[in-house]
Amino acid sequence: MPTISFNAPKMTREQKAEIVAEFTKTASRVTGIPQVGFVVYIHEIDPENVGVGGELLLEKKKREGTL
Repeated sequence: MPTISFNAPKMTREQKAEIVAEFTKTASRVTGIPQVGFVVYIHEIDPENVGVGGELLLEKKKREGTL
């Protein structure tokens, strides 16, 4: 069973449903594997748990005013 893993920021339920549908449809089209064969895992990542350029993404976003 093919799997798709997606690391992303927090998303709404609607966004998750859309991304699962789109990823599955595209992967099926490209590979020829029926959509029912795919499993999609969404890993929501908190900016507090990501480091970019030697600092926490949370701190970087605060500094840049994007949080």
